[in-house]
Amino acid sequence: TDADSDGEELPETAVISILAVVGPTGSGKTALAIDLAVRLDTEIISADSMQVYRGMEIGTAAPTLEQLATVRHHFVGMLEPDQEFSAGEFRRLAREVVEGLNARGRVAVVVGGSGLYISALIDGLFEGPPKDDEIRSKLHAEAESGVELFERLKGVDPEYAASILPGDLRRIVRALEVHELTGRPISALHHEHQERTGEYSAVQVALDYPREELYRRINERVDAMVAAGFADEVKSLLDRGYRAEIERLRSVGYREIAAYIDGAKSLDEAVEATKQQTRRFAKRQLTWFRADGRIHWMPVAGGAYTPDHVERGLELLQAEEGVAR
Repeated sequence: TDADSDGEELPETAVISILAVVGPTGSGKTALAIDLAVRLDTEIISADSMQVYRGMEIGTAAPTLEQLATVRHHFVGMLEPDQEFSAGEFRRLAREVVEGLNARGRVAVVVGGSGLYISALIDGLFEGPPKDDEIRSKLHAEAESGVELFERLKGVDPEYAASILPGDLRRIVRALEVHELTGRPISALHHEHQERTGEYSAVQVALDYPREELYRRINERVDAMVAAGFADEVKSLLDRGYRAEIERLRSVGYREIAAYIDGAKSLDEAVEATKQQTRRFAKRQLTWFRADGRIHWMPVAGGAYTPDHVERGLELLQAEEGVAR
C-alpha cells in the first residue's frame, strides 16, 4: 500500500510480540482469539477495517457486549462511518498498544480478516515506486467513466484484490499504477518486503475448514445477522445520512440490504445476495492468507473449533518464544 510510514526502526527482539488469529470471515476468529487472550491474560487488537466503525456491529459481526466485557478490545466501534481510517493509521495506533502490552510482559493477541492491516502491523508498510500523476489521472478518469477497475485488478493481481474492499478506489488505483510502472503485482512486492523486514516477531494461526463447511457457516451467520436486526441497522445508517458511506465502504451485505430497504430487492433476494457476496469475499481472503507461508493452519472437523485448537495455538506460541527473528 502507499500509506505513509513513520520510518521508525524497532530494535531486534528475542520474544514473540504478537499472536495473530487470521483467516476468512465466518471462521470463528473472534471466539478463538478471546479464548487465547483469556489464557494469556492479555488484550485484543482488532485488525478489521470495518469493525472500527460504530453502528455497524451486526453486519460486521463485531464482538458482542459480553465478549467486549470478557477481554479488552482495541479498535472496535471507535469511529463514525464517515471518518477515514487507513492501514497506516491502524499501524501507528496498534504499535502503541503492542509495545504497551509487551512492556508489561504480555503478548498482544491480534485478530482480523483484513490482510492489509495484519501485514501493516507485523511487517510494516510497503511504499512502492514513486507515484505517477499521469497514470493516476488516467485511472481515475476511467473509474469515473464506469470502467470497473476492481475487476481489472483481480485480473492482474487477484491476491492483492483479496485484501481490499471492492470500493477502495485509492488502493485499487495504487495497485494498478504499481503494476503498470513495474510490470509486477503489488502483492509480489509486498511479499518481498515481508522477507526483508518483519517489524514484529509474530505467530500467526488460522482455523482451516473444508470449503463447504466454511460456506455453511457463512450462510448460517448471515441468517443470524438478519434475525438479529441487520435490516434495522442498515436503515438506521441510511436515516442518519450514511448512504454515501455505505457505497464507499462497500462492506459486504450493507449494499444488498439497502437495496431491500429501497424496494429494489425482496428480503430473500437481499439475503441470498449477501450470502453469495460473503462467500466470494471469504474466497478472496483465503487467497491472500494462503500466500503467507508463515501462517499455521489448524484443521477443523465437526463444524467448530475445540479447546484443542486453543491448546495448539498456545503450543505454537510457546515453541517460538525466545527464538530471535
